[in-house]
Amino acid sequence: MKSGKRRSDSGLEDDACAPSVAPTLRAADGTALYVHLPYCVALCTYCDFFSVVAGDTSRDVDGTVTAILREAQRRGPTAPRTVFFGGGTPSLLSIDELTRLLDGLDEHTGFRASAQEVTLECNPESLDLHKARALRELGVDRLSIGFQSLDPSLLATFGRVHSVDDSFAAFRAARDAGFERVSVDLIYGVPGQTLDEWERDLARVLELGPDHVSAYSLAFEDGTPLTLAVERGDLERLDEDTELAFFERTRAQLIAAGFEPYEISNFATTDQRCRHNEGYWRNAPYVGLGPGAVSKVGDVRFGNPRSVGEWKRATLADGFAATWEEQPDAAERIGETWWLGLRTLDGVDPSHARAVAGIEETPGEPDSAEREARTLEDQGLLEHVAGRWRLTPRGLPLADAVARRFLNLDAFRFPARDAAPGR
Repeated sequence: MKSGKRRSDSGLEDDACAPSVAPTLRAADGTALYVHLPYCVALCTYCDFFSVVAGDTSRDVDGTVTAILREAQRRGPTAPRTVFFGGGTPSLLSIDELTRLLDGLDEHTGFRASAQEVTLECNPESLDLHKARALRELGVDRLSIGFQSLDPSLLATFGRVHSVDDSFAAFRAARDAGFERVSVDLIYGVPGQTLDEWERDLARVLELGPDHVSAYSLAFEDGTPLTLAVERGDLERLDEDTELAFFERTRAQLIAAGFEPYEISNFATTDQRCRHNEGYWRNAPYVGLGPGAVSKVGDVRFGNPRSVGEWKRATLADGFAATWEEQPDAAERIGETWWLGLRTLDGVDPSHARAVAGIEETPGEPDSAEREARTLEDQGLLEHVAGRWRLTPRGLPLADAVARRFLNLDAFRFPARDAAPGR
């Protein structure tokens, strides 16, 4: 069982309690760093990440930067191997604000000398050549640009404020500024979208020559405006067969263009995988800074409040703002490692999963996760290749359902190793 309670994703307290272990934890050198900047020009209709409209006069972006730097001073990892600025819309910050943020983070973590990858998410309306050049000079070496669609009507459905021309201009600005690692985000399977339109738009994006494409099937998250529109009958979801056709054609088109499908929704050219996200899929530790950000240090997960004001007040007071923590048991830890890893082309190494969970290895005796994997192998959904388990072609379209099978495993017969969370 998990120890401790947590705040739900809605921000409402879910039998929450103040963290007891988390405030004492210090991440090991090299731990991945995530920085959440929640500000957006407008809120997208499909998004359930914590974000706020920057134009509200009560929003204090400069004060948010100050609080992030205070949080980094208190618990930022030293020499992080990867850094990811997400949101929200990090590119919405001014060059002065970005300069203060990145210079301050480098002072507290030394990321410029240590990071193998520094990614910043951008929206097209807030990235021009001047800002792209500034970001490169500040130490960012990878941009992820949120095109989402090349169909103006779908951009309107999403509540996006940029145009198709803005997307292409932002991509050109990134290249002209010297960025050699540029990713494009797209969403498919939208009510009213046809397969032919999607294939044509994807071909136009590929003509730009991105190094990485994140192509997501539209998810209808609880409580979002898009989901509420479906529930009211204003929009109609595509049927399952059509959603499957979108998935298969997306995969085929990107593979044909030379992209490696290294994760269900992520495709990269040679050596262009997102290293930061690969850490998540390996269930590796990470530190999250900013309102709504989550951290995983040792066996403990904890998260900041989904409120700029509440997070800022706590952070500026003592540098630690988390309002919930949880400590999953061994069964949950190994199940999560399989759940995440099966989304990837590389699949799951059972020994790695046991190490993450702190479970003693018993030669010749499979744990509950491997027993589940063998059952799924008999059903043609998983295969065992070179010591790793991965989805079969038949299992790929069912990735979410297959992976969820590992989140409810039986109790383990193996004793957990004595291992205190990292400090």
